[in-house]
Order: sequence, then structure tokens, then C-alpha cells
Amino acid sequence: MNARLNFLGSPIAAKLLKHVLSAGKVAHDPALPATTQELVALRVSQINGCSVCVDTHTKAAAYAGETSVRLTLVAVWREAQVFTDAERAALELAEQGTRIADAAGGVSDEVWANAAKHYDEDELAALVGLIAIVNTVNRLNVITQQPAGDYQVGQISQIGQHG
Repeated sequence: MNARLNFLGSPIAAKLLKHVLSAGKVAHDPALPATTQELVALRVSQINGCSVCVDTHTKAAAYAGETSVRLTLVAVWREAQVFTDAERAALELAEQGTRIADAAGGVSDEVWANAAKHYDEDELAALVGLIAIVNTVNRLNVITQQPAGDYQVGQISQIGQHG
């Protein structure tokens, strides 16, 4: 598959990507474990069918110390016994925050309350921001058919230096 748009080849696309990725850096709160952030980003990307983001977040999660078993089971996290209650709360928030059109009313009060049991207000803000940014990047990549498979860990931080 060939990409429909080269984000670094178009000044407008490069500027857009730079700003979206810059906003994403704010959402990567150090209080949240890197593996939790990557599991959330991976699950959102799986739901949205963003192959390049699944590639990126799988590799980034492995680099952050995530195991292959947990990476494999994130798609079926409800049935898997390898995730903590806090990770489950984050994954459920990510799913409902991604499937807004599928759930009348968006994220339920029950899901929000469960997440709030495990994360303080700043961590919740980081999770919400992460979910929103990953959804945005997923849509940019899916619309423009960005190919997957050749991501190298750390590559995204270099993109922000362009444009």
C-alpha cells in the first residue's frame, strides 16, 4: 500500500502533524506508567484499524518493557488475567472514549468513576488527552493510508523536528 499523502512532503501536512504530536507530548504524563500509556494507545489504534499506529505502539510498548503475552492479549483484555485493575480501567475508558458513536452518551459515569478510583485528576487528564490524540493520529493515518511495518522506536520524536 502506498500512502495517499506524505506528511513530511507537504508544508501544511508537516505543520499539522508537528502540532498534533506536540499536543501528544503533553498527554504523555510521567505519572502514568509508560506501559499503560502504550497499552491504551495500542487498544485505541486496534479499534480504529490504524495499522501504522498498531505497529508503532506495539514496538514502543515492547521497548518500555511490555511482554509479548500482554501485547497479544490487549485486544481481549476483558478475558485476560494479565492486566491490573488500573490498566483495565484505563483500557475501558479508552474503548468508550474511542467508540463514542457506538455508545449513546459517550463514556458512562460508571466507567469514569472506575477510572477515577485508580487515577488522580492529572492522570485522568493525561489519559483523556492521550485517548483523544491517538484517535486523531489514527484518523490521519487511516484516511491517508499510511503503511505499517517499518517503524523504529524513537522515530516519532524526530518527526516533530521537521516543518
